[in-house]
This record gives sequence, C-alpha cells and structure tokens, in this order.
Amino acid sequence: METTTYTYYDHGTAAERWERAGLFFDAKDYAGAARVLDGLVKEVPEQTAPRLLLARAYYHSAQLQRAEAELRILVERDPVEQYARLMLGRTLQRQGRHEEAAPHMKLASALAGDFE
Repeated sequence: METTTYTYYDHGTAAERWERAGLFFDAKDYAGAARVLDGLVKEVPEQTAPRLLLARAYYHSAQLQRAEAELRILVERDPVEQYARLMLGRTLQRQGRHEEAAPHMKLASALAGDFE
C-alpha cells in the first residue's frame, strides 16, 4: 500500500494552493511560492497563470535557468504572450545573454504597442 505524504506546500485543492502561492509571492517569499506552484503546474500544465507566476517566483529567487525553462514553454505555446516575452528577455539579460534577449525584448515592446 502506497501512502502519500503531503506538506504544507502541496496540501489542499488547486484553488487553495493557488491562493497560498499568491500569499507567498506577495510576502516576497518567492522560494515558498515556487514550492507551491511547482506542484500546481504539474497538475494543470495547460494553464498559463500558474506557470507564469512560477517563472516570476524563480526569477525573483534567482533561479534563472528554471525561470527561463518555464518562460520558453509559455512563449512556445503562445508566441504573442507579451509578459512572458518580456520576462524571458529580462531573464536572459540577467544571465548576461543580451544578444539572445534582444529579440524577445523588441517583440514584447511591439506587443505592448510601444513602437519607437
């Protein structure tokens, strides 16, 4: 017989975990938010909002490769997701990959209607 051990981070319904992740994020406990969101994203991988918040939590907790991986999934799935493009560009910049970031930043600006 297999028993499942739940922690505070994965306890409750998806809606309760989404709310908990938001509380962690708002309190600037980005690592805590990521722990909650990781399981939630695995449960509902097709939803954009949990994956985007997970990427933001990774970004703010300096887990840049993980943030990049989540953001690449989002822009592959929805190439015109403006905020995911912006975050991907910023994540790449923060890793010192400015040339790779430039097209994402330009596209994010265009999608936001910022035509200079």
